[in-house]
Amino acid sequence: MSTATISEPISGDKAYQVRARAALPLLVRQAQAGAPVFYSDLAEELGMPNPRNLNYVLGSIGRSLELLSKAWKAKVPPIQCLVVNKSTGLPGEGIGLFLVKKEDFAALPLRQKRAIVEAKLQHVFSYPRWGEVLKALALEPTTSDFSPIVTKATGGFGGGESEDHKALKEYVARNPKAIGLNSNTQAGVTEYPLPSGDSLDVSFNGKAVWVAAEVKSAISAEADIVRGLFQCVKYRAVMEAVLLTEARPQNARALLVLESVFPQSLIPLRNTLGVEVVESITPKDG
Repeated sequence: MSTATISEPISGDKAYQVRARAALPLLVRQAQAGAPVFYSDLAEELGMPNPRNLNYVLGSIGRSLELLSKAWKAKVPPIQCLVVNKSTGLPGEGIGLFLVKKEDFAALPLRQKRAIVEAKLQHVFSYPRWGEVLKALALEPTTSDFSPIVTKATGGFGGGESEDHKALKEYVARNPKAIGLNSNTQAGVTEYPLPSGDSLDVSFNGKAVWVAAEVKSAISAEADIVRGLFQCVKYRAVMEAVLLTEARPQNARALLVLESVFPQSLIPLRNTLGVEVVESITPKDG
């Protein structure tokens, strides 16, 4: 039995219902930003040690939105499909109950799953009533003002490349598996030039997907990590434009790779921008 069928709406005192009430405003933020979020990243922001427990949380949100749809006599799109698996880019199989009624979502071909989810995501992103949804469920929108940390990160460039940064960059280029790429990924190219005048720290330009790694060594301060987040947003957009000019699928990823641990204070900003972060990467011999 799917967790969607046993999860109850969010107006209750069970742990997953309390978490659902905390999660929905975050998902509304993601919808308004046009950015999906990984299970692990949402769980981290909610302070949940096990992302698997999000299945009950998201099922509860789905049930609540279905009940609201009936009350309004108008469909509220399934915002929980914003939460995706890092390896597949798809929501969990339980989302099928909210996407297709006469077909088994789990049994569908991967291409068809992607098409269904992509169509729903567009509805989620364009839906104009998320504020009303929160109000109807007696929830407050999340209020994250990132302007102080963003302002602090503006400027402060220069100083040349440190030896720590160079060592981390070269290690990542030689060891794509260390940042979670497939074992058949070839070694990357450092300082790869883009037509925008920028250079990628490391580029892994494969046939199926083009991956960039923006690396920050352990000596990078919080402001530099914030700049790294925005650099990833920029690089991904430029890379997709390059792929478009080459008549290739616009399948590009830009990872922020840290030698240090990602700051807890920046988790909401990371999720809002939809940036993939790989942390605690220490250069080793090889």
